[in-house]
Amino acid sequence: MVKSTSEYQPRLIKTEAENERALAIVEYLMNSIDLSSEQEEICDLLVILIERFEQEFYKPDRSKNSGSMLSFLMDQRDFKPIDLVPIFDSETAVEKAIAGRAHIDRATADRLAELFHVDASLF
Repeated sequence: MVKSTSEYQPRLIKTEAENERALAIVEYLMNSIDLSSEQEEICDLLVILIERFEQEFYKPDRSKNSGSMLSFLMDQRDFKPIDLVPIFDSETAVEKAIAGRAHIDRATADRLAELFHVDASLF
């Protein structure tokens, strides 16, 4: 598949198709015996490029994770959205935060952390 650097020139991965191709090349190289130093360098570089792409492309949506965490903690305590109105100022705001449609600011995260006895960074 990749015998020399002239056959494949690594570049930034911008699509899932490019990522799949890079993964296939890495797999091929990792299963090969007696790689040249050029092939080893290509493999190392591709791994870095794949990791970079996947961190950006598959980056979790922070607001949805915050909402999931809030929902989980509420379930654990049998809280309803109305129970968090003193923190969010309205039931609608609570529901938006749970659904991941609203950002939880630092002050609100601090109040939630105190209420649930968790670290504010969860929100």
